[in-house]
Amino acid sequence: MSHDRVLVVEDEPTIAEALEYSLESEGFSVRLAGTGGDGLAEISHREPDFVILDIGLPDMSGFDVCREIRKTSTVPVLFLTARENEIDRVVGLEIGADDYVVKPFSPRELVARVRAILRRSRNAIQTEQAGGGTVEFGDLKVDNERMQARCGEKQLNLSRYELGLLKVFLEHPGRVYTRDQLMEQVWDEPEASLDRTVDAHIKSLRAKLREANPDLDAIVTHRGIGYSLREDL
Repeated sequence: MSHDRVLVVEDEPTIAEALEYSLESEGFSVRLAGTGGDGLAEISHREPDFVILDIGLPDMSGFDVCREIRKTSTVPVLFLTARENEIDRVVGLEIGADDYVVKPFSPRELVARVRAILRRSRNAIQTEQAGGGTVEFGDLKVDNERMQARCGEKQLNLSRYELGLLKVFLEHPGRVYTRDQLMEQVWDEPEASLDRTVDAHIKSLRAKLREANPDLDAIVTHRGIGYSLREDL
C-alpha cells in the first residue's frame, strides 16, 4: 500500500470527493483544497508527493498555480481540465506539468496515472543520483547528487526534464542531438512522448537560462535535425 501524500486542488466537491475516495482506497493520504490560494498554502505548509490540479479554479488559473509551485518545487503535477481545447499539451508541459486528464474521467484510471507518473519521477531521480558528481561547461553546471543546476552564481529552478536535457548537453558541448536521441536519454518512456514535447522543454530551458543571464544564448537549433550546446560559451 502507498503512503504517498496527494493534494487535490479542485473546486467541484463531487469530483474532489470521488478522487479522495479512490486515492485513499489505494492507500494514498489525501488533502483537499478548493481554491488555488488554499492549494499553495497547503504546499507551503507541507509539500505533498503529488498534486492533482484543476485548471478552472474560482480564484486563479491552475496554470498560475502550477507556475507558483514550479518556483520552489519539482513535485509531479497532473492537470484536470473540463475541455480538451482548454489546454494545449505543450503549453502545460512548458509550465511544468507532468500530464493532464480531461473530464469526465474514471477515478480508477486517474489513480493508475498517478502511480505511473510517481514511478517515472522516482526512476528519473534515481538515475540522476546514480550518475554522481557534477557536469559543467562555461558558466553552466549540473550537480547530479543534489539535482540542482546553476548559471554562474544563480541557481536555476529546472524541472527534471529540463535538468536532464541540460546535463546531456553539458556532457558533450557542440554535439548535435536529434529529438529522438534526447527523448531516449532524458525521458523514461520515450515512445509515449512527442517531438513537440522536446521542443517545449527546450523552449522553457532557454527561457530560464536567459532569465539567469540575458546574454546567454546557449542552445543552438539545427533546423530539421535537432539541438546542441554552443561551444563558445
